[in-house]
Order: sequence, then C-alpha cells, then structure tokens
Amino acid sequence: MKNLLLASTVIASLLLSSCGSNSGISPEKEADKMPGSNIAGSKPNGNNQTQTNVPQPTPTKVPEKKLVKAKGLYLTATSAGARLKHYIELANTTEINSYVIDYKNDDGNVTVNSSVPAAKEVKAIDVRYDPEKVTKELRDNNIYSIARIVCFKDPYFSKGKPEVAIKNKNGGLYIHNGVTWVNPYSMEAWQYNIDLAKEALAKGFDEVQFDYVRFPDGKKSNMVFGNNNNKQMYETINDFLAEARKQMPNAILSADVFAIICETPGDNEGIGQYLEHIGKDIDYIYPMAYPSHYALGQIINGTAFKKPDLDPYGVIKNTLLKAKDRLAKVEGSTPKIRTYIQDFDASWIGKGNWQHYDNEQVRQQIQGVYDAGYEEWFVWDPMNSYHEGAFKKE
Repeated sequence: MKNLLLASTVIASLLLSSCGSNSGISPEKEADKMPGSNIAGSKPNGNNQTQTNVPQPTPTKVPEKKLVKAKGLYLTATSAGARLKHYIELANTTEINSYVIDYKNDDGNVTVNSSVPAAKEVKAIDVRYDPEKVTKELRDNNIYSIARIVCFKDPYFSKGKPEVAIKNKNGGLYIHNGVTWVNPYSMEAWQYNIDLAKEALAKGFDEVQFDYVRFPDGKKSNMVFGNNNNKQMYETINDFLAEARKQMPNAILSADVFAIICETPGDNEGIGQYLEHIGKDIDYIYPMAYPSHYALGQIINGTAFKKPDLDPYGVIKNTLLKAKDRLAKVEGSTPKIRTYIQDFDASWIGKGNWQHYDNEQVRQQIQGVYDAGYEEWFVWDPMNSYHEGAFKKE
C-alpha cells in the first residue's frame, strides 16, 4: 500500500454556511458519448438570468483538510457501487491513491440518497452507492476520495425549476447538444450545488470537484439569461466559486476547466473560464487536456500539433508548461494543477488522426505531466475500462 503525503490542519467546526474559439476542445467528460461539440468562441453578450430568492445556507462540518499528491482515476457512481473492491485492490497494489466519484452526474442525477430538499423536489435522486460506506472503505485503505458535482449542465434542475434555466430566444428552454442547462447567473442554482457539496463532505469525501462550472459553449445570441447585474460570464463563475468558498472555508474545493484556457487569453471561449482568475478561491484546477480533444493543427505553447491525438506526451507537457508560465505571473495565491489525461479511443476524429490508447499512451501522458514539473494526474475514461498496466506497482 502506498504512503500518501498528507499535511493536516485543524478545521473550523462550522461553516457560514469548481481550444481557441475554433480549437475543437469538446465539453467536459461526456459519460454517455465521447464526441463533444466544438467551442463556438462567442463573447459574453451581457444577457443573464434574473436573480431568484435563495434559502439561507445552513452551517455544516467538513472533514479534516488533507493535501495529497494525487494520482487517480474517475469512477462512475455505478463503478463505485459495484466494483469498489477491485479499485481498492488496484490502489493497494499500484501508485493509484485517489478516486473521483460522481455525486451529481452529467445527466443531473444525484447518485446517492441525498437529503438536499431541492434534489428531492426535482426528482433528481437515483441512488447507485452509499457514500458513507464507500468513503469509509477508501479512508480505511488510505485512499483519497473526491466527489464530482456537475453544476450547470443539469436537465433535472433546469426542467424541474424552469425559472432558473437558460431560455431560448425563440421561447422555451435553451437546448445545447440535446440537454437543457441551469443558468449560471442563478443564485438558487449556486446554492443547490453548494448544498450538495456540503452534504458530500459531511458524508466523508475529502474534496469536492465542480465540473461543468461554466456557460454552454453554444451561440450566445440564442440564449436568454435575464439580468446579469453587470457581470461578465467569467466574473459570475468566479463569484459562484467564491460563494462556495465562503460557505465551506476549510474544505478542499476544485474545478474542472477546458484545457484550451491554458492557451487562449481571457475568456476567449465565452464560457466563463479565465485561467488567471478562476482559481482564486479554490485549491485545485483540473485542465481536461485530452489530446484527442484538440483541433488538428492546434498550437500549444508555441508548438503546432498537426494531429494531437498522435502525440500524447507533447500535448500534455506543453499544455502544462503554458499554464505554469501564465499562473506564475499571477500575484497572490494560485491553485495547484491536477491534470486529466486520456484513456479512451477517439475514432470520431477520422482515420489517420487518432490512435488506440493503451498502457503506453497513458504512460506517455503521465511522463508529460512530470516533465512539465507537476506530480499529480487523473485518468479519464467514461466507461471506466482503464489500462491498468500503465500504473506502476507498489
């Protein structure tokens, strides 16, 4: 069993109360389909959701704060419920020491028996595992656990509470890639995700990872948000993360981001993710640097990648070098980086442009992380069919 590097601090007992414009980086990890839509690169247009009344947040406790040099995998809720023994054995015999587990998934399902009223109200609960049992077993084996909460891509909450959904300019709810979205300007939507995060921490998770913490990457002129209080999109995403930090001051919080924001300036993608700002209130950012999700010919850190999927080492290394250089120029505290890397085949990008990913390709990406000066990584496969020979034995 590996020894995790932990640095513990005493927590407070109560709280007051997560690709240039045509670069081809797809949305976050799609559990039901691998191809993602290309980013439109539209600029914020100033239309935003009218703020709704939000119940006052309630205090909650968080587990002891731990800093871990994490090397891990993403697990669906089903895998966590049905194959936990296997993944504990994997962690006990290899360098793997951490797991990201769905708490609220891409479909808007809350995958545990949640007590959060809003989850019950919109009928989002679909129990697939017992989080207290799972986190205890992981903790007993010195394995770090992270609750993944998909935030604004949420068909249950957006349909159950259409007043907080993004609207279509022609009427009805806005649909992006077949899915309705919650309006990131809605403070009621903020509180829903924060309440789930508090619950996940109370049930034993060591960290909360916010995913889809962004606006849809579709055509903004088709979206109606309502009153934006004169906030740009990236400011609103930052404000959501700041509110999460305010209500969970001692928790370990993180966010998944498009890897292309490490390359492009500002909020060039028009999704509300601005590298130099998004991490100011969280502990970690997770760039989703899947080689297959970059456009053919994408320039990363000054290097052109004709077929990025065929050069997993170079893509990962250069993505992280560019991020490191930009974050080094930010005054004050900046988040640590844990990178998502690829363990799936991207046949949709066309013959000759993709390759089969196996142990070697996974290992090349891990080496790219190390050669860029970082130590932490997570492997992504939506089917959880990992090439476990890529992980060093311990």
